[in-house]
Amino acid sequence: MQDSRSSSSRYPWKGGALKEKTKTKKQAVTNTPYDDVYRTMLNDCRSLLIPVINEVFGEDFTGDEKVDFAPNEHFINQQDGVEGKRVTDSSFTISGVKTKSYLMECQSRPDNSMLVRIFEYATQIALDESDTVDDTLKVEISNCAVLFLRSNRNTPDMMHLEITALNGTLTIDVPVMKTQNYSLEELFEKNLLFLIPFYIFTYDTHLDEYDADEEKLEALKEEFAFITKRLNDLVAESKLSYYYRKLIIEMSTKTVENLAAEYDNITEGVKSVMGGRILETEATTIFHEGEKKGIAQGISQGEEKKLLNQIQKKLAKGQSPEQIADDLVEPLEYIRELIKRLKSMPQSQQNLI
Repeated sequence: MQDSRSSSSRYPWKGGALKEKTKTKKQAVTNTPYDDVYRTMLNDCRSLLIPVINEVFGEDFTGDEKVDFAPNEHFINQQDGVEGKRVTDSSFTISGVKTKSYLMECQSRPDNSMLVRIFEYATQIALDESDTVDDTLKVEISNCAVLFLRSNRNTPDMMHLEITALNGTLTIDVPVMKTQNYSLEELFEKNLLFLIPFYIFTYDTHLDEYDADEEKLEALKEEFAFITKRLNDLVAESKLSYYYRKLIIEMSTKTVENLAAEYDNITEGVKSVMGGRILETEATTIFHEGEKKGIAQGISQGEEKKLLNQIQKKLAKGQSPEQIADDLVEPLEYIRELIKRLKSMPQSQQNLI
């Protein structure tokens, strides 16, 4: 016999009064410029994620594996029947000899609200990718981790999700990565180039000192000049693509401009040693134009053509290779190679550059 009672009387938790009692206040998630930098690095420097995962989870991926991202929008059915949308750009799978899924969220300040987000994202992703076999719903929770841009003595090395059910308690470990714990040397030694755009957070609580003290400011500029040199060296050694190098510098500059927005000496000083102000979307535009055309070498060819044009103009002004390398913030060996290539071109081809 069909029950004619209203849904609210049959299921009292859907009724207005009880719903008000059980409703919890949700914290609004506000995006920051650092979230944008993190997303850009995730989406456009995928292979740089692999050393980070090796560091956080003790994995042994070689770096040649494929990184695939899951759909970034997930919908959650809430108690009031409304579908809530959750957006995460940080759910991905690394596939090679072995395949594993990961969820790694980034937050500028350490607090436990991140655990709520991790739980919401992880469980919804697990449901979206679930499988029902006979009378069993099978779900797999991704390996979860948190990247904190700021940390202090109370910031844990491990956070936990604890799920209690009738037949026991399941604890999911969530390892914590703290960018401020890594020295510049460690970032390069461990190939954690993904974290370089956030290196300025090392000085987060001392920005006023470095902005006011000329000696400290010079020391800071030397560190960012060191970053630029090391990135250039990696490009020259074919260990880093020109595009990745350019994007790391762009995102580093963007982070500095936002974190040190009130400190002109720092922002101008860092930009002066990292190649000056760079258009925010320049590298991404170059990359995606090449991708759309399906030209694997589109990025490097487009960049080299632009460099050849700049070199051509500077040579016409009588500048030496050393001056050109300094002006364009490029390795001298690379500039000499391009000059040699330029001079070997027929005049008709040079006119097209």
